[in-house]
Amino acid sequence: MNAVRAAALTPLPRNWLWLWLAAGLALGSAPLRAQAISSPLHGRVIAVADGDSVTVLDAQQRRHRVRLLGIDAPEQAQPWGAEAGAHLKALVLQHEVQVDFAKTDHHGRLVGTLRLQGQDVNLQLLRAGLAWHYKRYAEEQKWLERWRYARAERRAQRERRGLWADPAPTPPWEYRQQQRAKPR
Repeated sequence: MNAVRAAALTPLPRNWLWLWLAAGLALGSAPLRAQAISSPLHGRVIAVADGDSVTVLDAQQRRHRVRLLGIDAPEQAQPWGAEAGAHLKALVLQHEVQVDFAKTDHHGRLVGTLRLQGQDVNLQLLRAGLAWHYKRYAEEQKWLERWRYARAERRAQRERRGLWADPAPTPPWEYRQQQRAKPR
């Protein structure tokens, strides 16, 4: 029997259908995933909205609103909100940055990690005690990044840096919920 006919008569593995479907799904979704993760945005920060949102101008002069992944800074009206915004502004305004993003949020902003000269700016805000690690969306972070952010938040708490100097700081997600619940 020739080799071609023998190969044709060899039974397929029991899970061949699942392997075939998984390969098809992986190949079908690869371009979308690759575009979001391997195509970072490069540009200059032209505005800082608050402690966790900036606007980046790319080389084609397009504006991109960016929400920093994995952190939530105090709202402007909260204690430490103005400080968080001022700190972020001092770090990145008018500087060239890279944004590694994986999605857009319901406001149309890119959600990602802001990098200045290779350094994670989101993490720097946590270290300064000017943001919370936003655990609600932690699953969107890589494991190592999630671990670093949690560790930075714990250290800032322990050392009572920034907002952690207050005995009981109100997380921004609770503050926003309280504001929505207020009668108008």
